[in-house]
Amino acid sequence: MGQAGRGLRIAAWASGVVGALLLVGPVVLFGFFYTTAQVTGSSMEPTYPVGERVVIERTGPGEIRRGEVVLYRAPDRYEGGAVLGRVIGTGGDRVAQLRDEPVTVNGTPLTEPYVKDGDPSGTALAYDVAVPEGRLFILGDFRGNARDSRYFLDDRSGTVSDTSVLGRASSGRGALAGLGLTMLIGALLTVTALVSALAARSAGQRERRWVMPPPPLLADRP
Repeated sequence: MGQAGRGLRIAAWASGVVGALLLVGPVVLFGFFYTTAQVTGSSMEPTYPVGERVVIERTGPGEIRRGEVVLYRAPDRYEGGAVLGRVIGTGGDRVAQLRDEPVTVNGTPLTEPYVKDGDPSGTALAYDVAVPEGRLFILGDFRGNARDSRYFLDDRSGTVSDTSVLGRASSGRGALAGLGLTMLIGALLTVTALVSALAARSAGQRERRWVMPPPPLLADRP
């Protein structure tokens, strides 16, 4: 095989390996560390409107912090379905609110620019709860239309176990776009590998076609 054909085969092999890694690797990694969920209710508007697909980063108990939006499943609530909510208090916090007043955590009023219409109350409910260790107090961003911890105050102060959290909402619109871009690059490299392999084969055939036959052997004269 000539230099041109050999170079094309090397390019095909390299492009194929890199392309396969970029095409399959991100999908495997994404599935291991992330999942997605589609919003079906309005309790987290305007942050997550109905119909939006949210990237969820898988997390373990003890990794959740105040202010994060989490996907959780409380078996005795919401008919066992998974719901989105914002963590307001974690174990040891005291969360309280009066009607038409901001939420306070450990006596400090929260600044909540994410709540719908700038209304951190939304209902006439008033509460003052201590969050047990290993539990989370969770509210929706649309306080006027969220059946959140405020509505289960007789069940461990409305809190849910941190083990019920499936993951935190990632600022991952870019993650999905990056995944798609990486896979596109992988697909292009795979196509490049195929084209290079075909070109190498064609070059090899041309070389074999134009090889000069060896001269005939001449018999010795008597």
